Amino acid sequence: MFDSFADGACERLDRPAYHADLGRIYTSGIGFLNKLERGQHFKERGFPSWEAFAHGDWERALSLADERRGEYAEEIRRASELGVTHRRLRVVEFPVTPYVQWELFVLRVRVDVGDAIRVVDARDISSIERNRLVPEVVILGDVVMYEVVYDDDGNADGANRYTDSALIRETNAGFDALYERGEGFHDFFDREIAPLAPPRGAGNPTGRHP
Repeated sequence: MFDSFADGACERLDRPAYHADLGRIYTSGIGFLNKLERGQHFKERGFPSWEAFAHGDWERALSLADERRGEYAEEIRRASELGVTHRRLRVVEFPVTPYVQWELFVLRVRVDVGDAIRVVDARDISSIERNRLVPEVVILGDVVMYEVVYDDDGNADGANRYTDSALIRETNAGFDALYERGEGFHDFFDREIAPLAPPRGAGNPTGRHP
């Protein structure tokens, strides 16, 4: 499904260059943005909700996430004005990591204001991941694709930029297939995330309420 991805020619962008390039192309009439998230442990320094989560203040982390509601609604409104359809697919491993537990609460706010997000259980795509994990990508229409890169400590570190049209089409097709297999966000969240106790700390598995 993503067999050609690792062999594609790319340009390495640092984080500022990646954000600048994405912002420029996003407004150029791309039509859609597909985002596939695979990693289970990341750090988002500078994001207040994540900072609170990382310091063990779970209630404040959730409150700060909810405060972004207006900002996320504005993103959706702007996308609509530009004619850009957003879709995001989140792969989740079990047991759920503290980071993913926190992130899904953030994503719930986004879904509440109209973001189209689905979730797929990593066990359901094991046959696809025999040789490598599905890529962590952001795809802007049929124009450009970014493989998001992280350092060894889980910090965002830019992206690999791909422009080969055949590779982008293949990756979009793979995304479409996985997105169709994904579960509705609220169904997954209510069953698998809502019953969890607050995470015990970054990097540790979470546990359900007794």
